[in-house]
Amino acid sequence: MRTVTYSMGVSLDGYIVGPDGSFNWSAPDEEVFRFVTEEIRGVGVHLLGRRLYETMLYWETADQDPSLDASMRTWAELWNPLPKVVFSTTLQSVHGHARLARGGLAAEIAQLRAEPGEGEIAIGGAALAAQAAALGLLDEYRPRVHPVLLGGGIPFFPREQQRRDLELVETRTFASGVVYLRHRVARPA
Repeated sequence: MRTVTYSMGVSLDGYIVGPDGSFNWSAPDEEVFRFVTEEIRGVGVHLLGRRLYETMLYWETADQDPSLDASMRTWAELWNPLPKVVFSTTLQSVHGHARLARGGLAAEIAQLRAEPGEGEIAIGGAALAAQAAALGLLDEYRPRVHPVLLGGGIPFFPREQQRRDLELVETRTFASGVVYLRHRVARPA
């Protein structure tokens, strides 16, 4: 069965976006960007909320930017053909290799798990990940913890979530002080 993962940059105090709406503090350095690029190679489909989808639209045409360096060009080459499912109640259409979700999150994940295919089902966006967590659909949490305190904003982890026991699978510390944590949700045997 395909694994459902949630991987994003997060502040040490647990936010993906600061109280002012900015996330420039999470811009990856070269080492972290290479890591994130390798991580996306293992993704078979990416589920996004509207805000993250609109943020990531840049990459649909980024390869046309002559100032794009080789690592960013590689990212664009991986991201653009990746199938994406966008959850939105306001968008009427999406671009590239994206489609609007036809059903609820649980139904979409069940359908994707039942289809033949390889690669993880990645969830992007805190609200969508919170919904998946509440439904018990997340298999792995993969925060990249940045050495910054924001004091508020959009939390990485849902605040009303029930207890989830986790198993540490992997850690990595980058020269920039970013720490990657990979935890698998412990399921009863």
